[in-house]
Amino acid sequence: MIKRLGSFTLFLKQLFVNRESPRVYGKLFFEECIRIGLDSIFIVSIVAFFVGAVSAVQTANNMTSPFVPKYIVSLIVRDMLLLEIAPTFIGVVFAGKVGSNIAGGLGTMKITEQIDALEVMGINSVSYLVLPKVLACVAMLPMLTTLAAFLGIYGGYVASILGGWLTPEEYIYGLRFEFIPFNVTFALIKALVFGFLVSTISSFLGYNTVGGALEVGRSSTKAVTNSCIAILVADFLLAQLLI
Repeated sequence: MIKRLGSFTLFLKQLFVNRESPRVYGKLFFEECIRIGLDSIFIVSIVAFFVGAVSAVQTANNMTSPFVPKYIVSLIVRDMLLLEIAPTFIGVVFAGKVGSNIAGGLGTMKITEQIDALEVMGINSVSYLVLPKVLACVAMLPMLTTLAAFLGIYGGYVASILGGWLTPEEYIYGLRFEFIPFNVTFALIKALVFGFLVSTISSFLGYNTVGGALEVGRSSTKAVTNSCIAILVADFLLAQLLI
């Protein structure tokens, strides 16, 4: 475990030594943003919308006491999405889609000796291949989290109105009631950390793949499981430190 952690630390160090020119990284960065961010919008949108809708319906269905105001439903949906569902749940979805893709891509390059060819040409393969992915994940996951929070709240709105649980005025009032602006900042901080963890862990496992196609699949699986565990641990630590 300690040896593995040391290898991971040295891997991170290689990201920032013997780098190529900024122009090269700029092009790679935008390519990774398209591949990582834009290609994930559909799955993130579907998951966030329906999770928000289900959260609203289940919350409203359990608010049977006449002494509890109806706007509490949208308040709960709002806080659930901002504090946990949007950053953490979407982070896990992000790990499953993007993390496995990163590990599989780098693992394939490793076993086909494409990475060795870059090293022979004097290119720092870790920095050239991994750094743009890390920067793209750190940049795109907060944007996807923001989109997920919006769509989740809107999904709760649609479900509440169509189900007859709340009126539009009650739902919007609940969204505004005792709103804490720091919750938005907290969600974005979590998204930044989760993006870094998913990208670095997946890249490390993919880059160090040894063997054949079977090992590439195993690296992708490990990337998803390890990223999810890291997200949950980081979620707990960030909650303890920032709230």
